[in-house]
Amino acid sequence: MSILKVKKLNLLVIAAIVWIAAGVNILRIGVESYADGCLSVLNVALSVVVGAVFWFFVFSKLTRKHTNRIVGSKERRQYFWKFFDARSFVIMAIMMTGGILIRSLGLAPTVFIAVFYTGLGTALSLAGLLFGRNRIVHAAAR
Repeated sequence: MSILKVKKLNLLVIAAIVWIAAGVNILRIGVESYADGCLSVLNVALSVVVGAVFWFFVFSKLTRKHTNRIVGSKERRQYFWKFFDARSFVIMAIMMTGGILIRSLGLAPTVFIAVFYTGLGTALSLAGLLFGRNRIVHAAAR
């Protein structure tokens, strides 16, 4: 037995930790950008819209897809990185690289960072919480 393998339902815990950590970090960047004079009712409303779009059209579906893949696997133990598939790791790398470049090269105004990152970070955090909930639900169903 490899020490790199975990019980398949624990992949949902790993996913929850990764998504919450990423979401909180991105949310922190957005909130800090709001502190730079971007706070307004319109911008907060736009953050809610961004978060809702990412949640309903991307992350809720992605969470369901990966949960079903993990729970439906016939293998009891899997490598810890299997909380994602290869395509999702590539997408994550592209998004991280793009976000870092946008901020470090100053390609977007602070108000964009505030609005977009706050919405995105909230949606990512919710995905992490849903992975954690899914772990609890599927463990209880066994």
